[in-house]
Amino acid sequence: MANTSLWPIRLAVIFVCLQSAFGQWQPQQSGSDAQLRGVSAVSSRVAWASGTKGTVLRTVDGGKHWAQVNVSGAEKLDFRDIEAFDEQTAFVLSIGPGEQSRIYKTTDGGVNWQLEFTNHEPKAFYDCFAFWDRTHGIALSDSVDGQFLLLSTSDGKSWSPLHPTQLPAALKDEGAFAASGSCLTTFGKNDVWFATGGPAARVFHSSDRGQTWTVAETPILSGQPSQGIFSIAFWSRNDGVIVGGDYKEPTRAEKNAAYTTDGGKTWTLATKLPGGYRSGVARRKDWSPPILVAVGINGMDFSVDGGRNWSPITSSQGELNSVSFSPNSDGWLVGPAGRIILDTKPPKM
Repeated sequence: MANTSLWPIRLAVIFVCLQSAFGQWQPQQSGSDAQLRGVSAVSSRVAWASGTKGTVLRTVDGGKHWAQVNVSGAEKLDFRDIEAFDEQTAFVLSIGPGEQSRIYKTTDGGVNWQLEFTNHEPKAFYDCFAFWDRTHGIALSDSVDGQFLLLSTSDGKSWSPLHPTQLPAALKDEGAFAASGSCLTTFGKNDVWFATGGPAARVFHSSDRGQTWTVAETPILSGQPSQGIFSIAFWSRNDGVIVGGDYKEPTRAEKNAAYTTDGGKTWTLATKLPGGYRSGVARRKDWSPPILVAVGINGMDFSVDGGRNWSPITSSQGELNSVSFSPNSDGWLVGPAGRIILDTKPPKM
């Protein structure tokens, strides 16, 4: 049996080492002044980012150079989410009412883009999407007439409405947040979760690719349109974390992070909370215990105990919206005015 009395010492050592490691931030030149909210780290060399003014950016050399691979004819769209699989293949989702919500795909590094979906429901507003693999994905819209709308693809080429046999009704004015492209997440071959805000902060879960759903209440701040869960991440079928708060009060460090150990059936508020509203959270994929990083417009925090306790990352990198880590744990953070920060893999301890 492990000596649990040594755990506080180990946490202290991890904290000191991580503060040092997380201090090695590398601001990069994106060549863009767009508000960036979508980011997808593929490897230590390949990453994609997206944002306002139809902006899509790609690097294939670790961020030494970022190239604009914008979508022709989409200059007025706001690409809040991007999901990439390699240096050639990526999907982007634009937000907005009606036909502003679209999904495009490239298979040649952004030279050409195929329009795979255009929303024709005037009341719909698509917020984010996620994938189980290259050909199977799911997208989420805010609720319309008391029901959340979902899309799915089974070939990576076309999207169609998903009609669950069981999906709990949305509350009045309940919706998702398109702040970081991470209000929806998948794990394994079949599980998917999405998070909401407004009148309540809830997490919906499906274990069969969206055919049937359950919903759970969470302790995250809610009650106002600006409050709720903004980002969700899972690293097993059971273990996950949510972050959020109130984007109108970014320094308000109240009920802004919670964790689950039972697949999202129940959620527990973090003991030590992040330092304010957090719009994005992601996990370093090759660390044990898991290292979680949460970002927001007033700072960053990390957790080494599954989201139970959060500590500030003291290096200031300006306002940030979203974060993504590649399988080898190199990561990128994005924010306003084309801000891109590289967070390289820290040394093992």
